[in-house]
Amino acid sequence: MSPVLAGALQFLALFAALALAYRPLGDHMARVYSSEKHLRVEKWIYKGIGADPNTEMRWTAYLRGVLAFSAVSVLFLYLLQRLQGSLPGSLGFTSIDPDQAFNTAASFVANTNWQSYYGEQAMGHVVQTGGLAVQNFVSAAVGIAVAVALVRGFARTRTGELGNFWADLVRGVVRILIPIAVVGALVLVACGAIQNFSGIHEVGQFGGGSQQWNGGAVASQEAIKELGTNGGGYFNANSAHPFENPSGFTNLFEVFLILVIPFALTRTFGRMVGSLRQGYAILATMATIWIAFTGLMMWTEFAHHGPAFDLAGGAMEGKENRFGIGGSSIFAVATTLTSTGAVDSFHSSYTGLGGGITMLGMQLGEIAPGGTGSGLYGMLIMALIAVFIAGLMVGRTPEYLGKKIGTREIKLAACYILITPALVLVFTSLSMALPTPKNSMLNSGAHGFSEILYAFTSGANNNGSAFAGLSADTNWFNTTIGLAMLLGRFLPMVFVLALAGSLGEQKPVPATAGTLRTEKPLFTGLLVGTVLIVTGLTYFPALALGPLAEGLAS
Repeated sequence: MSPVLAGALQFLALFAALALAYRPLGDHMARVYSSEKHLRVEKWIYKGIGADPNTEMRWTAYLRGVLAFSAVSVLFLYLLQRLQGSLPGSLGFTSIDPDQAFNTAASFVANTNWQSYYGEQAMGHVVQTGGLAVQNFVSAAVGIAVAVALVRGFARTRTGELGNFWADLVRGVVRILIPIAVVGALVLVACGAIQNFSGIHEVGQFGGGSQQWNGGAVASQEAIKELGTNGGGYFNANSAHPFENPSGFTNLFEVFLILVIPFALTRTFGRMVGSLRQGYAILATMATIWIAFTGLMMWTEFAHHGPAFDLAGGAMEGKENRFGIGGSSIFAVATTLTSTGAVDSFHSSYTGLGGGITMLGMQLGEIAPGGTGSGLYGMLIMALIAVFIAGLMVGRTPEYLGKKIGTREIKLAACYILITPALVLVFTSLSMALPTPKNSMLNSGAHGFSEILYAFTSGANNNGSAFAGLSADTNWFNTTIGLAMLLGRFLPMVFVLALAGSLGEQKPVPATAGTLRTEKPLFTGLLVGTVLIVTGLTYFPALALGPLAEGLAS
């Protein structure tokens, strides 16, 4: 079987699996966030944290809950790392330096999971399982909760109440993430991923040398790492490591975990607003971009450019033989079109245009299908921009799902769209202008610029993957990328929740003959075009200096 055919068959199998899971999971999540009943374990949690799950919150109170919970999480994870040297189960590792502890705490709480350290050489069992793995669950649940709050803003009328953050957070963890993650971990263990708490031991190598390895609760963390679109690996090689990702099947299974919740949330959205066709329109937009990016990535990486590429069957540098170009391309697109950041290959070793595709996937806002929750609310923001553009074309006040999109709504949507590019481009320009940060680049020229642009794109968009050529464990990059991750995660949430409150207070506008039908294929095409044009106008100059210049020169 040719590598191209193998890659195509893997993609078709993945597509079929996602299609089978779409309806039951989407309906289940709609029931979870619409139910008025609380499970017994949830009642215990509410009692422990002193929260009343039946109290409705306006957007300001909901936002305070998000920020307060996240601030406490950052502080807890920071202190856990700083005290690691005194904790049991540390495997003899010392405490983490302050700048790196801040970077890691910000990273995992922001659902970014950027790592400027070697996981197997820095973090013991307590930090990995009691700190990082816990944040993999709750940071994902926070993203879903914010998305659900925005959906309620569309679904409700004449009220600014968006639900209860604490109830949404707990339900997301208990009823959605934990059950699926348990099944996912069992599948990974059955297929060869490790799950233990063993210490450090030496492994003999050919040539008389040896190498040290430590075990860990890898399979359980790998499952929620992908399911929650987190991305931080137990080992430095991330999902390219055989302990995390043993075979071609587990590789495809992990991609399935990455995509299943973000895609299924579009059906949840349709259920909660009372129109499944609206959910299908958003799904079609996400799927169109995802399929196009995957096909383009395979084309760039399978293209042969000489005898070495012919012998290898394509651009195999930086890729695992057990995954091949097809599996690596599918994984790379899935992880950069979502806020996952896991990698099964080194994106820095991709062709110039291939590396540009991974970067552009993040710069779209990671909305195809995006992260758990963040993908849905990001795409709904773009839908508001699309109906606003359509309204300008015909001279009509824009409407979406029966809500008028006025000055306040457009200002909030514009702030949401502008904040992340501002963070990326400002921090990238500062790093290139100052003399010291450039010393961290492995390469010079266009590829070196791409390393820094990719790092801040990954951080500000809450992705977490790296171009693998940048030495980011410095005071400058630990601090600036940490700030980019926090600001890029929580400032957009401010605008999303403010928008949800504004929409929820409106009364519904009846549809007329002039109302744009947002459930039709025409709107899907308009939305795809809006996403690409807005991103292109924002990032094209920077992309032209990096991956485009490198790709056209090769």
